[in-house]
Amino acid sequence: MEAGDVRLRYPGLVPRRRAGKIVGWRVRVEGDVNRKITLAVGPDHTDFHLHYRAARMGERLDAPQDMSGEQGTMGWLMAAYLKHLEQQVNDGLASPLTLKERKSLGAYVLDQESEQRKSAGRKYAGLPVTIPAAELEAFKDRMAAKPGKARNVWKLLTAAYDFGMKRNMCSVNPARAVSKPIYRSQGGATPWTVKDLEKFREHHEPGSMAHLALSLFMFTACRIGDAYWLGRGQEMHRQGATWLEWQPGKKGSRPVSIPMMAPLERAIRSQVVVGDTYLLTSHGKPFASPEALRNKMKEWVLAAGLPPDRSSHGIRKAAGHLLALHGATQYEIMAVHGHANASTSQVYTETVERMKLGEMAVQKLAGMDW
Repeated sequence: MEAGDVRLRYPGLVPRRRAGKIVGWRVRVEGDVNRKITLAVGPDHTDFHLHYRAARMGERLDAPQDMSGEQGTMGWLMAAYLKHLEQQVNDGLASPLTLKERKSLGAYVLDQESEQRKSAGRKYAGLPVTIPAAELEAFKDRMAAKPGKARNVWKLLTAAYDFGMKRNMCSVNPARAVSKPIYRSQGGATPWTVKDLEKFREHHEPGSMAHLALSLFMFTACRIGDAYWLGRGQEMHRQGATWLEWQPGKKGSRPVSIPMMAPLERAIRSQVVVGDTYLLTSHGKPFASPEALRNKMKEWVLAAGLPPDRSSHGIRKAAGHLLALHGATQYEIMAVHGHANASTSQVYTETVERMKLGEMAVQKLAGMDW
């Protein structure tokens, strides 16, 4: 394919030349003509389109690792599964973030070395497709210090082997035959305190994009994966009031339909630069991805003098707690957060209910003759 043809099909694509020959490719970030990202692959690579689109949105993908292997090996199965997942992403049936994570985890899995007597020291990539139960147990033990990563590796293995069984690439799913790693939540994101919220607002005044971001997270309790694309297209008008309606991107979430609170509406209407989305970059363009907005949020947090562990998800948790404190029921919090299961919202109401019960119990002691 000639360089001119490629550039016509891919706006912003610029060849890197050395001694008159093309030695690589760079892409101008959409909305920022001064920033270019060097691609890890060329137009002849099967992943070129994915790398190009990510670069246009301001992200650089790592060079793809070769996971292919001889037929009947784990490398062979993993390569086939990831190719299938990539096609699902292209068809809009899977998340690009899931593909990115599973490619990385796939490389991690295939780089493991067997502990079994007959194959000791050999990489998983070249071993027979069905991993023995004893080896899978040993792999779990090696990941004991990283339970979160172990859980995600198990999800990958389960999905890859399910894929393989449906296509007669393997006869069993060892990830389902062996107990999965035990994962206990460590509490997740740190909820913002009232002082955190006040400190952020004092530094980022009304009219700033940071103030709008805080207002959006606080008064919609949306996830960052939705916040970066929400905009006026999600506004609905009912009986003189403005509502926000959207389908959260997280798998299994229910649609959200909530009235726009006055503080959020003021923050939105105070913006001078208006775009397709509420939150815009310093160049007046929508954020390219949740990760791009997450990085900017971290900048705003640090600029306000807050600890680096204060994240947008911590604002969502703070909103849930405040809703419960002000009398919102478990099902009302479900409607705002988009939860599909009541148990997910119970964490907020349960804490507040225990506080109220404690208050009532102490009051009963107040009249004792001590």
